[in-house]
Order: sequence, then structure tokens, then C-alpha cells
Amino acid sequence: MNGNKPYDPNSETFSPDRGFASYDGRKLVYIRPILASDVMDDLQDEYGDMSVQIDADATLYSVHDEDGERLALVGDRDLAFAAARQHEMTPVSVH
Repeated sequence: MNGNKPYDPNSETFSPDRGFASYDGRKLVYIRPILASDVMDDLQDEYGDMSVQIDADATLYSVHDEDGERLALVGDRDLAFAAARQHEMTPVSVH
């Protein structure tokens, strides 16, 4: 979206028309399962401590924009889809 900054729909610099793939006028986001062990580094704070406690073999769901930038990690598939829809995006599953 805007570099490495997290998605913020309330940001003054956020523009919903910035080159996103769309379906029915809504931005597409891609949701795929990922093992927690593959993103453990992203779950650590600046001191190397885990910011959340999660088993390394747990399945998380990664939400990506059209460029492949990860927008979110969610612990439940249905919640990932619901959050995308709540932010006026159209989620699609990627295997």
C-alpha cells in the first residue's frame, strides 16, 4: 500500500483508487493459509519477545494486496474474510 506502513483506511494519505485490482468496484485482497513458524519473526517485538503466544505449527491466514504485500495476519479464516469485507474489500482465497 504505502511502503511498509500498515493499512490504515482512516489515514489522510490512503487512497482507495490507487491501482488495486477490483471486483464489483471493491478492492481485491488475497487470503492464504500460512504456518505460524513461517512468520515468527514478524510476531516478535523489538526486543525479540513474542508479542503474541502462538504454537509454531498453528495455521494463520495472511491477507495480501495485489502486489503481494501482507496487510494482516489473522488466526481464523472466517475472521480474515469478515475483516476484509468490513474494510470494503473483496477477499479471495489463494491456495
